[in-house]
Amino acid sequence: MNSTIIKDIIQWDVRTWSKALPWWERHLPKTGGQALELGGREGGLSLWLASKGYNVICSDLENTESTAKPLHIKHGLESKVQYKDIDAMNIPYENHFDVIVFKSILGGIGRDDHPEAQQKTFDEIRKALKPGGVLLFAENLSASGMHRYMRKKFVRWGNSWRYVRIEELKSFTSAYRTFEYHTTGFLAAFGRSEFQRNTLALGDELLFNHILPSDLNYVLFGIAVK
Repeated sequence: MNSTIIKDIIQWDVRTWSKALPWWERHLPKTGGQALELGGREGGLSLWLASKGYNVICSDLENTESTAKPLHIKHGLESKVQYKDIDAMNIPYENHFDVIVFKSILGGIGRDDHPEAQQKTFDEIRKALKPGGVLLFAENLSASGMHRYMRKKFVRWGNSWRYVRIEELKSFTSAYRTFEYHTTGFLAAFGRSEFQRNTLALGDELLFNHILPSDLNYVLFGIAVK
């Protein structure tokens, strides 16, 4: 997969978050099928699934056609994607999808300290998956005290966003048949530009990912099987 399409799929903090793709791909059903992206305003993960042969619904609370379709046209995959308004806490499908995917939506769903809303999201996804269907997700972790302080000081939504912990995600996915995860990233979160984040991610790859406990990383990639 070339760097241009990876950038279009991941869109920001690319070097850190793109590590999810090869790991997810090893667990992706190989036959194609029906897929759903939740919170897919720019449609990056819909692009990825469409490139793997899936018929994808690209969804968000508001219609994603104006924001995501140009990206899919750019890569010649618009025929594989539909655009719908779907609330992740009220998915109007049951036993329908082979794959559901999301990136960085749980913090907003649980804003102002509502973990029950985050749990509801995982329950709705499980309902919408076919038996044996796969949830792939990448999410911001609560991470270190330094991450939490800097978010509150410099991130506009840092005081209301509900960043999750690994133990919470284990609980949220307890009804699934299996849940596996991988964590990454420490320094790159502090970059103020994509160039800075890319440079700091190299330090994570060379050192910090190898020496820090997983609960100090700021990104988790998950795979849960219904």
